[in-house]
This record gives sequence, structure tokens and C-alpha cells, in this order.
Amino acid sequence: MSQTPAARPAAATSLPLIIFCGCAIACLTFGPRATAGLLLTPISETNGWGRDVFALSFAIQNLLWGVGQPFAGGFADRYGARPVLIVGGLLYAAGLALMPLSSAPGAMHLSAGVLIGFALSGASFSIVIGAFGKLLPAEWRTLGFGFGTAAGSFGQFLFTPLASTLVGAYGWQTTVLIFAGLMLLVLPLSIPLATRPVADASVTVRDQTIGEALREAFATPSYWLLVIGFFTCGFHLAFITAHLPPFLIDQGISPQVGGWALALIGLFNIAGSLSSGVLSGRMPKRHILAAIYFARAILIAGFIALPVTPTTALIFGAGIGLLWLSTIPPTSGLVATMFGTRYMTMLYGVVFLSHQIGSFMGVWLGGELYEAYGNYDLIWKIAIALSIMSALVNLPIRERAVERPATA
Repeated sequence: MSQTPAARPAAATSLPLIIFCGCAIACLTFGPRATAGLLLTPISETNGWGRDVFALSFAIQNLLWGVGQPFAGGFADRYGARPVLIVGGLLYAAGLALMPLSSAPGAMHLSAGVLIGFALSGASFSIVIGAFGKLLPAEWRTLGFGFGTAAGSFGQFLFTPLASTLVGAYGWQTTVLIFAGLMLLVLPLSIPLATRPVADASVTVRDQTIGEALREAFATPSYWLLVIGFFTCGFHLAFITAHLPPFLIDQGISPQVGGWALALIGLFNIAGSLSSGVLSGRMPKRHILAAIYFARAILIAGFIALPVTPTTALIFGAGIGLLWLSTIPPTSGLVATMFGTRYMTMLYGVVFLSHQIGSFMGVWLGGELYEAYGNYDLIWKIAIALSIMSALVNLPIRERAVERPATA
């Protein structure tokens, strides 16, 4: 059996550049997809559709993002993050550019759903976090995960008011074309992430194949608990992103308030993600995840129990923002803790697939149940129940490295 080489970490002077470019990519690629709730109404009105049509496109996007993530992660683990990011950035630009031409539901499902979904699997914070896991030394790792996640949140904060302004001034078609041009910036920003990956030198073990890494993960009960719990995170994120603005419009609140609520989610998640990244290096990660899910259940229950006003909508946006992507640093940290960083991008991608199945269900069920009952009451209650389930599922996770045969 061969021995894994102890490659040198990235030079200290290059660490800020790696983090900056990775965060810029996370910001750019997460931003446009966070505006789906603002685009749902104008796209539906332009094409004479119900809310379920574009909601299905967004649901397909989320599902295929998850389906493609393990494959994109495996490719990045083997060949480096940069080629994956380049292909993802080009697909993203193409999907956005084709949306104004998609006047039939099938065409919108292809552009906004299939193309952007697969694009996100190759050019999103998941690939960035995997690259950080390899390129950053251990003492920077969980903080880097927090920065990468917070950057995605900043993209949401930046793009939602930008989209609201552009849609009001120029229409949704011009807005998505501008976003398509911005996605091409991913190509030059990916250059520093091409730095040669470093081996995880904390333990010397025999080399693993991709198949062996997957079999090891699937034989680990704690990994399955992590996969199951992450479903709820995706369900919440996609449902709220796509359906909160229309929900507020139904309550007689202006679309601008919905845009600012989404922006506050992104702004406050910067603090939530960074705090989660710091705490993940100091506290049991499973406890952090359980606390986040319990807090979501309480917050959602309070929001729908009180009268919905612009004030409560903005407070809800700020509160859910603190809990939004703060699940990612402890989740990715648990994957690295249990299995190391050699195949971290792929193994995190499998966990993320569960997240995106939840995203598909959240967006799709939101549209279907709205069309069936004329309101969002039932889907909010489902969101609360799933929060409690995930909080309980994360508590038994065993937070330690798997045992492997060591080389002599």
C-alpha cells in the first residue's frame, strides 16, 4: 500500500487571496438564484402562468444542483476545483441568458432549471468550501468554511435589492441578462483555487479510491444522520427564497418589502455563518446544528402566529438570516472530521444532495399546495415539523474520525 504524501500547505501569503477569490465566487453564484422569489411573479405574469410553473423550474434547479454535486465534487477532488468552476460559470451564464427566450414552460424548465441547476453544482459555495478544505491549513479550515458561507449570504444581500431595482427599472429580462454577464467573472476568479491541493497530513493512512471512500461513508451511521438532517435545511431555504415574497404580497404587503426581507436574510446570515464557523471549532458541531433547527421551528411558528406586517416580515428575515446557511460550517466540518479532506468535496456533495432534495420539495410543494388551497398555511406547518425532526436527528451524531488501517 502506498503512503499519502504530506504535501505542503498553501503559502501563508497566498491564503488571503485564496479566501477572497473563493468568497467572490460564492457571492456571485449564490446571488442570482436568491432572487427567484422576486422573479416568480413578473415571469409568471409575462407568460400567463400560475405560480406553480416557475416554482417547478426553480425546484428542478435545486434538485439537479444536488444530483450534480457529488459528481462535480468527485471531479474537483481528482483534478482540482478550477476546471469545475469554469464549466459551472459558463453553464450559469448560458442558463440565465436563455431565460428571456423561454416563453414555454418546457423551455423555462431547461434554462432556469436544468442548465442553472447543473451550473450551480460546479460553480457554487460547495465547490469553494471543498477547495478551502484542501488549500487551507487545519487551523484556518472552519473559519474558511464560515467565510465561504457568509460570502454566499452577502451575494443574497447584494443581489436581492439589485434585482428589485433592475426589474422595476428595466424588466426581468434585462435583469437576468446582466446577471449572465456577471457569471463570466467566475473564470478569472477561479485561478487562485487551482493551487495544488494539499494532503491531510494529520494522519497517515493508505490511499483510498473514490469507491472505497463512498463505501466507508455509507457504512457510517453518523454520516446518514447528517444526510437526513440536512434535508430540512434545503426545504426551508428554497421554500422561503421562492415563496416568501409572494406570501407577503398575498398579505397586502408591497413587493419591495419582500425584497428587503430576502436582503436581510443575506445580511444577517453573514453574522450567523461567521459565528457558526467560529463556534464549530470550539463546540460540538452536532449541538450547534440541533440548536439551529430548534430555533428555526420557534421562529417560523412565531412568524405565522402573529399578524403579518412589514415589521414582522423584516424581523423574520433578520431572524431566519442568522440561522440560514449557518448549518453549513458545522455540517462540512463534520464531514472533514469524520473522513478527512481527501474526498471531502464529493462526500459533502452527497450530503448536499439531501439538502437539494429538500429544496426541490420545498419549492415544488409550496407551489402545488398554494394552487390547491389558495394559501401557504400547510407548507409553513410542514416546515416547523421538519425543523424539530432535524434537531433530534443531529443529536446522536458521533463526532470523531472513522477508524482506518494505518500504514507501517
